[in-house]
Amino acid sequence: MLYSCSLYSVRNRTISTKAARLLVGSTIIAVTLAGCSKDNTPVATPIVQNTAPDTTNSVELVLPATRIEYSNIHLLPAHFIADNNVRYTEPADNPVTNAGATLGRVLFYDKKLSLNNSTACASCHKQELAFTDNKRLSDGFMHGLTRRHSMSLNNVAYVEARGNGGGAVQGFFWDTRAATLEIQALMPIQDKTEMGMTLDSLTKRLAQTDYYKSLFAAAFGTPDVTSDRIAKSLAQFVRSLISYRSKYDAGLQSNFQNFTAQEQRGRTIFNNRDGNCSSCHATRTQLIMDDPKNNGLDAASTTDLGRAEVTNNARDAGLFRVPSLRNIALTAPYMHDGRFATLEEVVEHYNSGVKPHPNLSRELRADGQQNTPRRLNLSDADKQALVAFLKTLTDIEFTHDTRFSNPFIAQ
Repeated sequence: MLYSCSLYSVRNRTISTKAARLLVGSTIIAVTLAGCSKDNTPVATPIVQNTAPDTTNSVELVLPATRIEYSNIHLLPAHFIADNNVRYTEPADNPVTNAGATLGRVLFYDKKLSLNNSTACASCHKQELAFTDNKRLSDGFMHGLTRRHSMSLNNVAYVEARGNGGGAVQGFFWDTRAATLEIQALMPIQDKTEMGMTLDSLTKRLAQTDYYKSLFAAAFGTPDVTSDRIAKSLAQFVRSLISYRSKYDAGLQSNFQNFTAQEQRGRTIFNNRDGNCSSCHATRTQLIMDDPKNNGLDAASTTDLGRAEVTNNARDAGLFRVPSLRNIALTAPYMHDGRFATLEEVVEHYNSGVKPHPNLSRELRADGQQNTPRRLNLSDADKQALVAFLKTLTDIEFTHDTRFSNPFIAQ
């Protein structure tokens, strides 16, 4: 609900209109009042005018009137902190800052990062879908298809942390080819199918875009645009994408008294020998594991070798990173190639469809036998219960959180 008001103070000037202009740094920002809060405080939406030419659509950049505290976003509820198996970390040379993540948010949604101004990071990582998309293979800037389904970005700040000192394989993308988020951030931009840019062309383009001058200056002290700064700010924004407000999270804090009997049964199956899903989707709060696994999608790897394409090691053929299950009900289709359209299909795969791949992960072998996949033999009721539990991992607040939303509006 919005509350009406007629006065708004900008730098000690009282204005009785619904529009004003606000100076932020060296950038003039137009402020449009969206309404007032319950205490009659105006709710303002600053708009940085986009004067750079854009042949695809006319947009303006909208940033919140008050600075978003991205640097505090990892100060999480007690049940996160109490989980000793996970830890939020950030590189010493790139801590998350409010200005850095704000710049990263703009870059994440800006179609100028693609060759023909048609595609942004957010084109394949949509907030309403927990920062993935609903296509088997994502569309590139010239409508070509990517090789794999886009991965969800929620809680990836914990991917780096999970491997520290534990011997796990760290890395991003399905094949773990990028060691850090900073490295990962620049790879889709330069990919010939995804966004088609060179870093030299990108830095020149952004340096000529007016609204980036103050954004880069606020984040890094000067308005200079470099690929390193682009990578660091994108990584800061992505590290802020933390989901922790699901029904499951509430259950962790209440001994799951909020769960239905069906959801409780599904949680039991997930964690005990009936399903043993937690052996790969590990940790109490994140349901994520860094080291890649072969989950028996095929009996042999042919067109997509997974991690073996990075290591050239035959023992890595068919191994892919294990994604977090948070918001899994929103991220269909499933697997690296999007072959499963529903959670029911995924559950049935683990129930009866695992193939005897030579590199099949031990968790999916029957009694440790290399060529014999495990069969769960779950009843229909148990399979439905497992799906019901997976749906408790959905965090609707995360998918509507304005801290992570598109700062551009169509005119």
